[in-house]
Amino acid sequence: MADSEEQPAPRKSRAGRDLPAAIGVGLALFAYVVITLTWWPVGFIVLLVLLTSLGAYELHQALQRVGMRSAILPVVLGNILIIGGSYAAAVLQPVTKLPWHVVLLGTIGGTVLLALVWRMFAGAEGYVRDSAASLFIIGYIPLLASFVGLILAQEHGVAKVVAVFLCITGSDTGGYAAGATLGRHPMVPNISPKKTWEGMAGSVVLASIVGIAMSVLVLRQPWWFGLLLAVVVVITGTAGDLIESLIKRDVGIKDMSSFLPGHGGVMDRLDSTLVAAPAAWVVFTLMGITW
Repeated sequence: MADSEEQPAPRKSRAGRDLPAAIGVGLALFAYVVITLTWWPVGFIVLLVLLTSLGAYELHQALQRVGMRSAILPVVLGNILIIGGSYAAAVLQPVTKLPWHVVLLGTIGGTVLLALVWRMFAGAEGYVRDSAASLFIIGYIPLLASFVGLILAQEHGVAKVVAVFLCITGSDTGGYAAGATLGRHPMVPNISPKKTWEGMAGSVVLASIVGIAMSVLVLRQPWWFGLLLAVVVVITGTAGDLIESLIKRDVGIKDMSSFLPGHGGVMDRLDSTLVAAPAAWVVFTLMGITW
């Protein structure tokens, strides 16, 4: 091909995304999640640990823009131990008799202590600010994400995790469709100008349809349980999205990173799940679902 010939530019969406890359990455992640949840749940936890470790690094870089420097190495190490350790403890609890919450609290406490000591050697100036950055990442990412693994470790955990993910997908899809076509009344314009009450209603409607279908057909529970799960996931997932929007607005960035081609940063994909997972775990645990 002659040097003078112009190469076709990657197709972009209205949001400026590289559509082929976005579709390719999305399909690859979807295929991996389906395969691991079906045949190798540990592989799903490996993916969760990898994505949350990248997310922790993204947040570390974002906080540096406002002068906060976390102890990222202890944080990432702790992320692996918190998520992987709590999942393993929950799965093996019938054999080891070691309560999973002991492992969860122990790994969180150990990570906090290691981060505080790690930063100590850099001196007193900025110690409180930098330590706050480390503790913020620990509480925001590995602690919240560990509940995905705890749901998976429950009886029929695969079905429960799938139900949560599908409710999140339904919320995102319904919110986008209703907001783009009917959105007139901003919900929180000072945080996310594009979010509308009409979009929120669309999220609730589609997520509820998905949640009820999963509850009746897969979880073998009453229809109202699926509705409850969906509403909880919509509210908390939306809160998670807004929390990340606040972080990005505060530090002055649009995307957390470009780790996922066509999608932006890892945290741009995990924001809803991080906050919805603990709430969904509470719903499953308090309701005591059994077959």
